[in-house]
Amino acid sequence: MNQLQLASSSYLRSARHQPVNWHPWGEAAFAKAQAQNKPILLDIGAVWCHWCHVMDRESYEDVEIARIINDHFVAVKVDRDERPDVDSRYQAAVSAISGQGGWPLTAFLTPDGRPYFGGTYFPRDDRYGRPGFGRVLLTMSQVWQERRDEALESASSVMGAIEHNESFSSRGGDLNLALVDKIVASAVSQFDPQHGGFGSQPKFPHPAILDLLLQVGVNRGIEEATKAFIVTLEQMARGGVYDQLAGGFHRYSVDERWVVPHFEKMIYDNTELLRNYAHAYQSFVHQDFRSTAEEIIGWLDAVMTDRERGGFYASQDADINLEDDGDYFTWTLDEARAVLDPDELLVAAPYWDIGELGDMHHNPAKNVLHRKFTIEEVSEKTGKAVADVKWLLSSAHRKLLAARIDRSTPFIDQTLYTGWNAMGVTAYLEAARVLRLEDPKRFALMTLDRIIAEAWDGNSALRHVVAYGGGVGEGSQEDVPGTLDDYAMTVHACIDGWIASAQMRYYQAAVKLADAMIARFYDRTAGAFFDTAANGAVALGALTARRKPLQDSPTPAGNPTAASALLRLEELSGRQEYRDIAEDTLESFAGIVEHFGLYAGSYGLALERLLLDPTQVVVVGTGAEADQLEALATARFAVNKTVIRLSADTIAACALPDALAETLVQVPKPEGKLAWALVCRARTCTPPVWDAEGLLKAME
Repeated sequence: MNQLQLASSSYLRSARHQPVNWHPWGEAAFAKAQAQNKPILLDIGAVWCHWCHVMDRESYEDVEIARIINDHFVAVKVDRDERPDVDSRYQAAVSAISGQGGWPLTAFLTPDGRPYFGGTYFPRDDRYGRPGFGRVLLTMSQVWQERRDEALESASSVMGAIEHNESFSSRGGDLNLALVDKIVASAVSQFDPQHGGFGSQPKFPHPAILDLLLQVGVNRGIEEATKAFIVTLEQMARGGVYDQLAGGFHRYSVDERWVVPHFEKMIYDNTELLRNYAHAYQSFVHQDFRSTAEEIIGWLDAVMTDRERGGFYASQDADINLEDDGDYFTWTLDEARAVLDPDELLVAAPYWDIGELGDMHHNPAKNVLHRKFTIEEVSEKTGKAVADVKWLLSSAHRKLLAARIDRSTPFIDQTLYTGWNAMGVTAYLEAARVLRLEDPKRFALMTLDRIIAEAWDGNSALRHVVAYGGGVGEGSQEDVPGTLDDYAMTVHACIDGWIASAQMRYYQAAVKLADAMIARFYDRTAGAFFDTAANGAVALGALTARRKPLQDSPTPAGNPTAASALLRLEELSGRQEYRDIAEDTLESFAGIVEHFGLYAGSYGLALERLLLDPTQVVVVGTGAEADQLEALATARFAVNKTVIRLSADTIAACALPDALAETLVQVPKPEGKLAWALVCRARTCTPPVWDAEGLLKAME
């Protein structure tokens, strides 16, 4: 075994038997490289990454390749999920060198960690128009030994590119809604009206820009934005990028029709898309949007969550082994015929497009299930009544899913990452409110309790990992410190926890974490937030480059996410500093953000929140009347609207955030009313209302 045998990460542990003398990222590896004057071979990948496993098998498990690496390099392996700070910097480096990034990321570094060459996947031998990895290794070693000046010059220029990448600050623009409109226009210009989504292929979901399109579409009447939102959600849910049997979305589609996906499933894609579909149902009350949201929750509950203690698992792999390509998720016609009776197959084959000729290159008989026709069209094709088609499809669905469960299941990385779990908490709480579901709310609060108990020290330190999968190797390595994303997303989750439960401990945690986020990451000199804290420790390799993340990639970017969290807290606490820092952060990027288009969705949402008057709807009381008022207040998504449900006892005890307490204690309780609502906009409140008509008028 190599030095990864003590690693906590599932990805690193999977390489512990390889003949390469791998080191984890850390001071020991860099000290060894400098002592031996050897360059560093850096491999960054993930447990869900198919081509990472291909390169492992072809090259890193090959004895001859391993000998070359061990003789000429100090080898370091990094899990991109565990160390997003390391990954982001070397992705920028490899993009500067080769024009593209991705995983596996393969970089050659000077002994102090500066990259002088890099790429992504290299085959074992010359093919695919790429040089063989053995030849690349020997060439890079030779460059370091014989042309060191060139390597050092290249390393210096690449480090400059890393430092420039997302470390810019441009205050040349004004903070106004016209800036949001430019971001929206950029996204709409790339909208595919036939298939939904943006651009051609490959197609990614872009949840943040979708929410921004909904925000401006329903609240400012921009029809093109509304259309892009609705069509994209409808087409994604019909496609193979959506798991038609178990629910949940795969990472992206390789084609423009959303049919053939990369089959790995990521927790962050599914929690953010859950929010999209919940917001869609909230705004349009279409049953299909509700069904998709409920199916995502069903899959997450069944496969991706720790039901006993709380927590959302990180990812599900695409494959069982390297010989298959999504075989767990796909079907040949013969496989479907073996499971279904003739009547079921008669309707299932056209509905999910199961035929002799399928969709997969490695096995053309394999079909990716997607909804090619509607139930009504299947009824017309088969001559069966619509009710019979529905019944047969339901039966076929149950049988296919049961048969699939009997197959070997792709690996699930049970690591609980703090930021991604916070995103899960927020998504479940939003969906629970919109869909009127109690269990997602219960599970979200249990998960939030676990984050607070296990990842936070109760003061200022938040860890990047709540717990590693299965506890294997747990605690054997130094804790990975939380990033800006972890702090910002957890602040949001705590605010949402308070809104859902009225428990002040969640609000108090949000304030403490926000203050810690400002102290650790905020640049008081130049504005905006760095992605990592300057904690006095020696920064290794490219971590010396400071980043201020702006673009969604694909999770919401740290700076606008932090700004949104502070704006939400300012509304509750009345602390002007939170709003000032949020505004300063957004202003830092105002001169350049319009050029980020699809990748500036979270910035656009944060700017809407800053510029539009905040609207708070406080519903007081219990029972059916209060439920009705809450449901009415919740209808239609708006980023600047907060619906708060409180009991009269909570108000009487004044167990409330400061700004809210100041408002509510001055409001006289309506005589004889069990439930009532208060609508406040920009600190100005209407008189209490207690019926639907009064609430609608107050909210206009």
